[in-house]
Amino acid sequence: MGMTDEELMMHQNLNSLKSKLKQKDKGKIVLIGDIMLDCYIHGFANNLNSRAPVPVIRETSREEDVGAAAHVARGLESMGFESQLFGIIGDDRAGINILEFLEEEGVSTDGIGIVEGRKTTVKTRLLATRESLVQGEQLLLRWDVEDDEIISEDAISAIYEQAVLQLDDSFTVILSDYGQGVVNDEGVEKIIKSAKSKNIPIIADPKLTGLHRTHGVDWIVFQSRGFELMKRRIGENSSDLAAMKLIETYNWKHLVVLSGEGGVLIYSDDEATVHAPCTLPELRQMIGLIDAAVVAIAISISNDLDVKNTAILTNAACECILGAEKTDSFVLSREDLTNRIGEIAWNLQVSKR
Repeated sequence: MGMTDEELMMHQNLNSLKSKLKQKDKGKIVLIGDIMLDCYIHGFANNLNSRAPVPVIRETSREEDVGAAAHVARGLESMGFESQLFGIIGDDRAGINILEFLEEEGVSTDGIGIVEGRKTTVKTRLLATRESLVQGEQLLLRWDVEDDEIISEDAISAIYEQAVLQLDDSFTVILSDYGQGVVNDEGVEKIIKSAKSKNIPIIADPKLTGLHRTHGVDWIVFQSRGFELMKRRIGENSSDLAAMKLIETYNWKHLVVLSGEGGVLIYSDDEATVHAPCTLPELRQMIGLIDAAVVAIAISISNDLDVKNTAILTNAACECILGAEKTDSFVLSREDLTNRIGEIAWNLQVSKR
């Protein structure tokens, strides 16, 4: 049994993408967003507490790593891009650790503002399993340390002024909004206006409450649960109609929906909807899914890929995350992405023999 015409085209696209990924990408990207520290604590949860119905965790290991926009920056750097990261941290231990982690991997920290007395955002996850089980670690708890103080107008203005100056030799802009205050109305309006005047495409991972800041953005990335929420908000049952309505309302060019086991859907303002199905038999975790998708879209822009190949590449990047054994310190790399695309192509070929 041979491949259908559609499957043959998919196989050819996968091989073409694999060849492109073997050539290291170059170019500068302006990345603006919230920066945080992720902490992962692993252990065994064998018993319940005697005074409350909660598990007692015996810690076996812990790791710290950069998160949010800083995690995107690491992914871009691993692909060969020069990411100019702009954001805010505090002058505390967590902030210092973020700078050290980024500098060790060659990510520029010149655009990161350090605010005296501010708490750096830290997200800690407790993951555990029973000691008798070989696998099956689950997230039991997450707690966040955040600063409720609004970032000063002077600090935010300085970030965007520097970012605008970096646009001349950049090929794309990424806005990574985790609701911590760096991505604000005035600053985003300034960077979008400047990028548009230079015909620089913009990728945005927005908070649903911040969609008013995304008018004219080229690539918007949602996870499926966010898209479903937006469908209810605008009173549409049809995914296609909801996507087109959002694209028209906010003047987006493309809306990318990450659906986990449902794969990746890309809705466009002037092209047919494209779907890249997930090929994984099992999903292990989803932490960092949007970050991986954003990196893949940046690669697509760098290589001038069409929407179909962008969907295939983005889905492969998401599968690297969905199939990861561990959530801590996982950064999408060129090797991971190339190997995953090769595996998808091979599995497609073998299944049709």
